[in-house]
Amino acid sequence: MITTELLKEKLDSIKTDIDLIIQYWNNSNNEQEFQDLEKQTTDEQFWQHPDQIKILKKLQIIKTVRSSYLEVTDSYKEITELITMFSDGDSEMTQIKDDIDQLIQKTKQFKITLLLGEEYDQSNCFIEINSGAGGTESQDWANMLLRMYLRFCEQNRLKASIIEIQSGDEAGIKSATIHIKGKNAYGLMKNEHGVHRLVRISPFDSNKRRHTSFAAASVIPELPAAEKIAIDPKEIRIDTYRASGAGGQHVNKTDSAVRITHLATNIVVQCQDGRSQLSNKETAMKALMAKLKQRQIKEERDKTKVDKSKNEWGSQIRSYVLHPYKMVKDHRTSVEHMQPDLVLDGDLINFIEANLLLQSKT
Repeated sequence: MITTELLKEKLDSIKTDIDLIIQYWNNSNNEQEFQDLEKQTTDEQFWQHPDQIKILKKLQIIKTVRSSYLEVTDSYKEITELITMFSDGDSEMTQIKDDIDQLIQKTKQFKITLLLGEEYDQSNCFIEINSGAGGTESQDWANMLLRMYLRFCEQNRLKASIIEIQSGDEAGIKSATIHIKGKNAYGLMKNEHGVHRLVRISPFDSNKRRHTSFAAASVIPELPAAEKIAIDPKEIRIDTYRASGAGGQHVNKTDSAVRITHLATNIVVQCQDGRSQLSNKETAMKALMAKLKQRQIKEERDKTKVDKSKNEWGSQIRSYVLHPYKMVKDHRTSVEHMQPDLVLDGDLINFIEANLLLQSKT
């Protein structure tokens, strides 16, 4: 028998998502932009506007998002009211249950769509992980971060491949690069860019002292086909070598590994994951283009003196404390998680959503 308590419980499961969607919408400029565009397109002189097609396209995009927003939020209010109108076992309860199930699905889908609307958010991406100063401690921490991102991808239907890895001297890794493919890959991972700090009792210290270690992650979107940068073969040097180091099944240990050096900028990319030299070269070229684009954007920002410090190297974004207490804290949003083991096993979604919401306010 379907009860009101059951329906309320199901509806409560998306209350946080509904609150997040409403908060995002109120923080954004979407409603005002919709009203302005609507007014502009209804003006009798609009059809003489030279950018009418561009404006209409923009209006249609915002109108579609707005319609979804109203559908989700209005449905939530209506269902909340309907539940109070019927008793346990009433035939109408079955229809309400079906409506809630549909709303749950729509809400989850729309939340991601709403928060991931910036350029490149739908693109694949590369994540580079580098250990900080501190030798074995930091190298082990970098390896823990690598595993955390691989686990997150497994849990969220993203395909992750380690395309380059350099093992540590005694344990862990000095560096690694992951290529992540899937829906909204860059949008989900972009706010992982920065320095990650670990505090723990060192497993490598016989005196069991507490150590602080650092590792950095750099997240770069893969460029869409239409934006790929033309690179003159004379501008690069391509070397092949045998892959080695940690990585297990993720690394293909043959002579097919490829290293590409962009001579003008001295940017170096490597790929040792694919089965063939050709596939490794293609992936490495994608990584090189992404880095060149990132460099170009940074140079443009420097010229205009736009403050983007929150995404720059050197900014500590999150602390993972395992001793003397257990807590993971994001320093940008102040979101905390009291179970570091779960976070290090890939439970990052709360941090990701909070940072996406924070971006909507800026």
